[in-house]
Amino acid sequence: MELGPRIILRIGNIPITETVLFSLIISILILVFAFFATRRMERIPKGAQAVGELIVGTVYNMVGETMGGEAKERFAPYMGTLFLYLAFGSCLGLFELRPVTADLNCTVPLALVSFIMIHYNAVKAQTAKGYIKHLAEPYAFIFPMNIMSDVMFPITLACRIFGNITAGVILMTLMYDGLKAVTTALGSVVPFFQIGIPLPFHFFFDMFEPGLQAYIFVMLTMVFTANGMNANEEH
Repeated sequence: MELGPRIILRIGNIPITETVLFSLIISILILVFAFFATRRMERIPKGAQAVGELIVGTVYNMVGETMGGEAKERFAPYMGTLFLYLAFGSCLGLFELRPVTADLNCTVPLALVSFIMIHYNAVKAQTAKGYIKHLAEPYAFIFPMNIMSDVMFPITLACRIFGNITAGVILMTLMYDGLKAVTTALGSVVPFFQIGIPLPFHFFFDMFEPGLQAYIFVMLTMVFTANGMNANEEH
């Protein structure tokens, strides 16, 4: 079992891993879908346009309910793109590929982007002085603990999705190794072992869990960003 993403090719001294390649493919597929969904806008949507409008409407409603109506126009495109990337990137096990989120080189940069966005918007909304004052509330001795909490946020954000998706990869690999051993011992292929047993596990680890973890990642990013922007309105 591979402990990390395999190196697919090298461009000079730069290694191109599975994570990089699959991320590029996912990004291209999202762009291609966006192109076809918006190529011919019709009054009564159908096909790719109907699916695209459903996705956009759902994302805008979610961002509006979480961050407020004024924020959705500003943050919905990023949050929607982030969710799609994380969800599709985490369900690659369905195609016997390594999920991109089973690599800290993927989840850590995304968590850092969320971290920077949260604090940039907090400072912009509160001013630097108000932001520092907020970190020292309700008592001054809370300041170091608030700083530590903020520093730990991107670490927990990155490790949560990484840990859950990687655990799924490991468990599915162990299960298939076990099924292979049983098949070898029996001396024949049993369809139930090959299809019936893996099916519910694939549903959980390669469909439900990716969607759930992508939702949690995006929701935490929205909640913390909204809290930072609205902190000055709470007093």
